[in-house]
Amino acid sequence: MTPSTVTPDLLDNLARTAARDGIEKTVVGAVIADPAGRVLLLHRPADDYLGGLWELPSGGVEPGETLIAALRREVAEETGLTVTAVGDYLGHFDYHSGSGRLTRQHNFTATTAGQTVQISEHDAHQWADAGQQGQVSSAVRAVLDTWRKTAA
Repeated sequence: MTPSTVTPDLLDNLARTAARDGIEKTVVGAVIADPAGRVLLLHRPADDYLGGLWELPSGGVEPGETLIAALRREVAEETGLTVTAVGDYLGHFDYHSGSGRLTRQHNFTATTAGQTVQISEHDAHQWADAGQQGQVSSAVRAVLDTWRKTAA
């Protein structure tokens, strides 16, 4: 995937494509990097769906909410960080949610104010360097590979 600049046309196209593909739930994910190039990862509690997985800050888009508004809200809810800018679109991946719904996660780069993370839904977080980023799912690994191309 080649990263794309976020425009209203891109966002409209993402919604149309998801509808065409039968997507039942939409999720957004944020690649948030610190000045050293480490990426913020969150750890799912063992008793949660996909427990034990390290993942990007992410969450569901509410009815009537734009992808970008959802990204800002989810990052704030899960990390306590405020998104100050949304950068490139890094692609998507599909999976089945805990309730079995076909879900598409759209991933974006995001810049935040400050780096003090306050987790609420996860049991740990880390600023992961390139070596530590391999502990995510293969789908998130592909998103991070795309991100590294833009960061290089």
